[in-house]
Amino acid sequence: MSKQDFLTMSRAQLRQYILDHREDDEAFQIYLDRFSSEDSVIFPAPQSIDDLENFPELHQQNLERLRNQA
Repeated sequence: MSKQDFLTMSRAQLRQYILDHREDDEAFQIYLDRFSSEDSVIFPAPQSIDDLENFPELHQQNLERLRNQA
């Protein structure tokens, strides 16, 4: 498969290709380059009991955001 094909694949398609072809370092590197972006949201670790109580809601928001990207 050519590099151009990797660039046109969706995240799910490229992920499945990598799982099926674990020896393909080029595909894995392209996956990392495309989906490890600087604008990704990083959530800080919980620092208090209140943070832990809000975690399920924050986790659900993150899951919904990820589903919308795919």
